[in-house]
Amino acid sequence: MADEANRTAFVELQGRMIDTTAKLKQVVNQMRMKEGEKKRAYLTLEELKQVPEDANTYKTIGKLFVLEPKSVLVNEQEQKLRDSDNAISSLSTTKEILDKQLGEIEINIRELLQQDPSLAQQIMNMAVM
Repeated sequence: MADEANRTAFVELQGRMIDTTAKLKQVVNQMRMKEGEKKRAYLTLEELKQVPEDANTYKTIGKLFVLEPKSVLVNEQEQKLRDSDNAISSLSTTKEILDKQLGEIEINIRELLQQDPSLAQQIMNMAVM
């Protein structure tokens, strides 16, 4: 009976580990995307700062170019920069939480396998086949 309970606990922990790993990968990919957005906003902002105030500046909307004052474009890029920073810090916090959860799950799996060596042997035999 205890053997079945340990097996059920292992399957549950394994499922949680798979879910947490998938969430972690998703968060890392989102962070990577936000870093790219932040870099584009920063580079665009740097280029806009070099443009004279009286120069015509255009904003793209799909395939359309719309004349916009430089100040509007600068404000938009600064806002994108701030939004990206906020999203990155939020995703970083989420990543830390998921890393911690993943570590706890790994510890729980190790403890379970140390408590029930026969379960560890069964898992090893399944992995070999």
